[in-house]
Amino acid sequence: MRVRVFYHDKCFDGACSASLFTRFHRERIRRDANYEYHGLVHRAGALFNEAEFSGDENAIVDFKYSTSPRITWWFDHHLSAFLTAQDQDHFRACQRDPDCAAHKFFDPTYTSCTSYLAHIASTEFGFNTEPVKDLIHWADIVDGAKYESPQSAVEMPAPAMKLTLIIESAQDPGFIPRLIPLLTEMPLGEVLEQPFVSHLLPPLLERHQQSLALIRSRAEERNGTIFFDITDHPLEGFNKFIPYYLFPEATYSIGLSKSSFRTKVAVGSNPWTKADPAKMVNLAAICERYGGGGHARVGAISFPPDKEEQARAAAAEIVAELRTKNPLP
Repeated sequence: MRVRVFYHDKCFDGACSASLFTRFHRERIRRDANYEYHGLVHRAGALFNEAEFSGDENAIVDFKYSTSPRITWWFDHHLSAFLTAQDQDHFRACQRDPDCAAHKFFDPTYTSCTSYLAHIASTEFGFNTEPVKDLIHWADIVDGAKYESPQSAVEMPAPAMKLTLIIESAQDPGFIPRLIPLLTEMPLGEVLEQPFVSHLLPPLLERHQQSLALIRSRAEERNGTIFFDITDHPLEGFNKFIPYYLFPEATYSIGLSKSSFRTKVAVGSNPWTKADPAKMVNLAAICERYGGGGHARVGAISFPPDKEEQARAAAAEIVAELRTKNPLP
């Protein structure tokens, strides 16, 4: 059996979810299966290519819902899991079909897709999660921004955090598919020490320091909201906690950046804020207005690379809105 696993690309939780799905599927569904991996990214326009759903089974983890009849497994935890109301109606109809409902799962209350997949695999299929508990633990910390402090998030002492930096910066399309199986086969520290992984870290740490300096020079904080525009320095990614490292008292941050395939508006909230959670703005709902999405506390909007001014206008509107809704006194 040929199983194609589609995952949120350049994302620690996406890679962990793909690895956990593989181990679960091999141990509880088909021991003779062969697995292939394909990363999916949020971009303007169509997110899926139906022709790529070519496996005997096709799974999507940690990414939006597809109505394709070729998709046999789906796991997600994002508030913005459905591109359209029609997609959500399709999923609801699936849940009324016992066979479909037994293979497609959604719960936005889970911190990471990895922890949600682990819960379903163990409770519904008898999968033993004990050997991968460290992976689940770190997926929750990374995807839920549950770091102890801005310093720990930006200075990255743990192997999982260094792997996150490598995954988010990966340029070789074959790198993450090669990495995925290892995440549930060995401790994360050993994964980091693999020769094809370890040599990538030193230049990335140097670039991390450069992006820290760049954002420090561009970011401004007013009324609890940080804004920075680094579109003139194209980056494939940067540490999203840098704004709160620089401005620990801020509540929200909006970053405008550019990569090879999109202009991105990143909208986030400070994981260490003292603000009342009940007064926090749902950032996923804001991003959805512009075709983006995410979670209540963090989201993003993707524009085509040549739509920089459109992205800048959206960012300006969001900054203005959040600066009028500071939940701190």
